[in-house]
Amino acid sequence: EDIEAEERRLGLDRPFPVRFVTWMKNIIVDRDFGDSCILRVSINELLKDRFYMSLAICITALLFSYLIAIPVGIISATTKYASLDNALKFISYLGIALPNFLIALCIMLFMTIYYGDTMTGLFSEEFQRAPWSAARVRDFLSRVWLPIFVLGWNATAFALQTVRALILDENDKLYVMAAKARGISGMKLLWRYPAKHSLGPVINSLGFDLNRIFSALPVVALILILTEAGALLIEALARSNDQQLAGAIIFLLTATIIFVNFVTDVLLAIMDPRIRKGVMGGN
Repeated sequence: EDIEAEERRLGLDRPFPVRFVTWMKNIIVDRDFGDSCILRVSINELLKDRFYMSLAICITALLFSYLIAIPVGIISATTKYASLDNALKFISYLGIALPNFLIALCIMLFMTIYYGDTMTGLFSEEFQRAPWSAARVRDFLSRVWLPIFVLGWNATAFALQTVRALILDENDKLYVMAAKARGISGMKLLWRYPAKHSLGPVINSLGFDLNRIFSALPVVALILILTEAGALLIEALARSNDQQLAGAIIFLLTATIIFVNFVTDVLLAIMDPRIRKGVMGGN
């Protein structure tokens, strides 16, 4: 009887298609993810601050990775096979090869040895429950750089390699050689032709890199003891098997990736007339 009552409370006595449609309707129409089946509290309340903080950290990591990767990738391409290019390629290969969690552990070890603080969490102990103030903001900024750096590590390496390859590919094309023959050279040639035409594929990779960052978020959040959506997802799946909570987090992360991909497609259509004509049916 107790099991049947619990199934009725959770709605598990209804067929799966009915449960799924009801769940989607509650999310889309009522913006209600329901209650956690283990914690028995509203999922909206659990995710109210955590998800937005996680999203802000991931988006910031993505933006910083591209702000670093684009100029560094251009420098690497313009110094092809030189010592600087080889050094930048080596660093980018490390970024691709080394997983985010290993970077997080190495930085934590370094900070513990030299500064006596693991830098885990977004706030130090004295500011955990304190109201927002200038001191709490400084404490937050002194710690939030670590998850941003760790999450953006792989994305920066991949973006750097992408930018370098695109610039080198554009440099070998006939229109660039023709521009050189007309006397255009240096930074004017670089920004007017190769860099400009390489921007589209770079923007197109934003969605892939955000997906890469989201994939690393749960493990990184667990290692850095971040009480954000990533750590909550690990807890929901591994510790408590809270499918309702895990489903809500995965839904939000997936919706964010779809939205970012949509925005990148719109930007590509605005920037590239060929794509715009294809979308508009050749008009």
